[in-house]
Amino acid sequence: MPKLLLITASSPQIRQVRKARVLNFQQITMPYLGARVPSGWQVRHVDEEAEQIDTELMGTFHWQSGPDVVGITFHTPSAYHAYELARRFRLQGAYVVMGGPHVTLLPEEARQHADSIFIGEAEGLWEEFLDDFEAGRARAIYQPAALPTLDHIPQSRKDLFHRHDLTNGVLFATRGCPSQCDFCTISVMYHHTLRRRPVAEVAAEYASFKGKIIIFWDDNLAADREYAVELFHAITPYGKWWSSQASIHAGRDDRFLESAAKSGCKQLFLGLESISQQSMSEVRKGFNRVDEYARIIERIHAHGISVQAGIVFGFDHDTPQIFDETCDFLEAAGVQNATFNILTPFPGTPLFKRLEAEGRILTRDWRKYNSRQDVVFQPKQMNPVELLAGFRHANQRFYSLPGIARRISRSPVQAWWVLPLNLAYAYQWHSAEHARV
Repeated sequence: MPKLLLITASSPQIRQVRKARVLNFQQITMPYLGARVPSGWQVRHVDEEAEQIDTELMGTFHWQSGPDVVGITFHTPSAYHAYELARRFRLQGAYVVMGGPHVTLLPEEARQHADSIFIGEAEGLWEEFLDDFEAGRARAIYQPAALPTLDHIPQSRKDLFHRHDLTNGVLFATRGCPSQCDFCTISVMYHHTLRRRPVAEVAAEYASFKGKIIIFWDDNLAADREYAVELFHAITPYGKWWSSQASIHAGRDDRFLESAAKSGCKQLFLGLESISQQSMSEVRKGFNRVDEYARIIERIHAHGISVQAGIVFGFDHDTPQIFDETCDFLEAAGVQNATFNILTPFPGTPLFKRLEAEGRILTRDWRKYNSRQDVVFQPKQMNPVELLAGFRHANQRFYSLPGIARRISRSPVQAWWVLPLNLAYAYQWHSAEHARV
């Protein structure tokens, strides 16, 4: 019986960076791929955010010998770590296959470190690869001729989830986003398209989780609001709480918000990105109209839904004043939480190509493409040191006790769970900063 080891790779460096976060939700790629493996295979999954892997100690899995096939998925900052894992497993005789965002963005690089690679999505091709491997005819490259359908996707294997966080279930309803933002890898990977799973199938998987708190791991749940409303109606009877990420369009649609709230939505991660309209227009996200932000946040709050704002610093129009100006706005709007990032031009994106053409890429050390501890390009209105210092200042101010108090006092959403979450973020951020120093 062939043995398959699936690895959600996360380097020690990126795990250290993520310590400042409270919520690091389960990655769902491997539990879904695991559900597509034929019954004749033994399958194990290591999620490096939750557990360590030792390529020399396969006894951990109660196997008499090492795996026959090792599948590795990873993001750009973990690329070198994933390549080292691949090298060690190949030395032991395992067949290594790689996929995921970085492989899709830089397939020629990844090919040097794996026996087979997957470019793009794996549905359908994954089963084909496993058959090919058993028959001794596995190809070096697997790439779909067209975007695969999301109909009749098997439910993820719950035994392959290993993280212990604040959620009880993770799934997805849609994949992709129709927007074409210059800095986004999603639009490149999924060709600016949105696809939907059948509502009944999503609702059945949603109901299958035993716990109360669910995360929709969608790129933009508000991309098709008619579909979303239909989905919300289908999941309402189960009485669970859920969260997801959405574009600004979510806050323009009261029907979307009302249905979301009734179905159990407690928080939306909203991609505000910047309070500068020039910056939003610059990166082809002009549908984010900054003068609407306060009104949209207020409308979301009016439905009892909290807002976690996604903010990016380092756009070409950002000056050193952007950090305090952003915090001023978020505090005045009573935003419950925020995730701050340093603008990072990931390879393969239009942003990377533009900055590379302008000679502004400072390093191709993928370990530094972590969006939190390093600046990998030359900003226009400040130097890299100023950008990094401003990013840290914004985090420290936003999650300071006075900053939390100002925001919570202006928040209409119940403080009994918002306040503890903010205090946890504050503790994690300051602990991570102390460890860094």
